[in-house]
Amino acid sequence: MTTSPRVWIQAARPKTLPAAVAPVAMGIAVAFRDDVSHLASAAAALLGALLIQIGTNFANDYFDGVKGTDTDDRLGPRRAVQAGLIQPAVMRRAFVFTFALAVLVGAYLVTRGGWPIVVIGLLSVLFGVLYTGGPRPLGYLGLGDVLVLIFFGPVATAGTYYVQGLRWSEAAVLAGLGPGMLAVGLLTVNNLRDIDGDRIAGKRTLAVRFGPAFAKAEYVASLLVAALVPLLLWAFVGAPAGVLAASAVCLVGVPALLAVLRWQRGERLEGALAGTGRLLVLYALAFCVGWSL
Repeated sequence: MTTSPRVWIQAARPKTLPAAVAPVAMGIAVAFRDDVSHLASAAAALLGALLIQIGTNFANDYFDGVKGTDTDDRLGPRRAVQAGLIQPAVMRRAFVFTFALAVLVGAYLVTRGGWPIVVIGLLSVLFGVLYTGGPRPLGYLGLGDVLVLIFFGPVATAGTYYVQGLRWSEAAVLAGLGPGMLAVGLLTVNNLRDIDGDRIAGKRTLAVRFGPAFAKAEYVASLLVAALVPLLLWAFVGAPAGVLAASAVCLVGVPALLAVLRWQRGERLEGALAGTGRLLVLYALAFCVGWSL
């Protein structure tokens, strides 16, 4: 039986891809202003980030499916393996193939950036698998928030800058905290929504460990820190005043914030997820325009 393209697109979870694109775009913008842009490296960094994100989504679908974490009672988007739309062996091959493509793209970046890119690339793929795979999945231990902040934040922005300018940028590292925190916000909404199912499955996310009140506070913190980052860049790193538009854009997240604060068990939080994803896109766009002008 041939799986339809629509099923594969859904399994790739396109709504999560802005989390991979946003920090890379911001790293490209910082490099552009510093006049160290390198188009081929920027394009490869963007493609590699997308492949790693898709590979991670496929791996999560596979491991959560075979572990039984995903059930018919799941409140979030349908998972392909759990729903029987894609056979586990096929999904396993899909995530291995996708990560292999990411490694091929990374090989070019290594020829330009050397061993730092080897470390970043290997760790990104390794954590993409170990997030839900292995005997002690990192996401099941409550480490997902830290990994998301690091790899969807400073690692992505600073790494993208590095492969272009072949040097590290303090501004790129600090800028990465913005999209990193918003990506944490996305994860927090997911974990809050899934708190009961995760508890039953033994998935000890921070929401499960510390409860809904903690998760709501974490979401508030993610938006506040993201709004603060452009102010810090302007005040202490000499960023152009236009970057403050990214702080102002955070007001777009108020409806999602209210939805999270008012959340009750059983609610799907679809509006909060969509709103946070939209905020991440607008934040990165405002930052890139404001930084480049």
